[in-house]
Amino acid sequence: MYHLYEPNGFHPPVVLVMGAQWSKQIQRRKAVIAEKKQLRQLQERCGCEYPGSDWHPADRKNWMSGLDPEKVQVNKIVWPGTHNSATDKIGIKIITRPFAQCQYISVYQQLVLGARVLDIRVEENGNVCHGILTTYGVDVVIEDVKKFIAETKSEIVILEIRTEFGRKDPPAFEKYLQERLGELLIHQDDDVFEKTIAEILPRRIICVWKAHGSSEAKAGSPLWNSEKLPVFPSETWQLLQDKLIWKAK
Repeated sequence: MYHLYEPNGFHPPVVLVMGAQWSKQIQRRKAVIAEKKQLRQLQERCGCEYPGSDWHPADRKNWMSGLDPEKVQVNKIVWPGTHNSATDKIGIKIITRPFAQCQYISVYQQLVLGARVLDIRVEENGNVCHGILTTYGVDVVIEDVKKFIAETKSEIVILEIRTEFGRKDPPAFEKYLQERLGELLIHQDDDVFEKTIAEILPRRIICVWKAHGSSEAKAGSPLWNSEKLPVFPSETWQLLQDKLIWKAK
């Protein structure tokens, strides 16, 4: 667990590290301001409408159920997600939290509001982390996801868990995920994204485990490797960037 203070007093190396992080934070803020300016210009030039942009589900907690699970293929769905999803309580409030906090609400609350892709970073002891800062254990994330699944009927969640850069893999973590998520796991299969939501049920979770030292999950495995998830080709993504703009509401 990361601590700013040691029992015997202030820890100088931590001050140096946080000083370097502060410099990076300033540069990041400048980059965000520049990107917001580019997005405003893109919106003025191209507008912010795209196919389906006029659809606003009344019930965000169950929005997949409203897509007609019997007919809608998984690869036709736009999957909203969050970055560094489990950082709502990371670090020390006011002091170190601003350097690593990307989300202000819990994983469960994010799912209730409509997020369906979660980005989780872990360290060797199984705690969630972002850079040098850590927070609660990954158990909290798993419980939040399972609580949400238990309260809904047709919602599918993509849970991407990776070892944070510069950290070691948690021991026996693949086994841990399989035991905790069990029958909820959608096994790795190239045909999954061609199926309808109803064809995948009752399994509800695509769990991607990206370790540093472990081998990639194989076809048929309860866990996925990231290479098996469909993504836009770079030229298609560039075309979308040129024509569309997404604005979180």
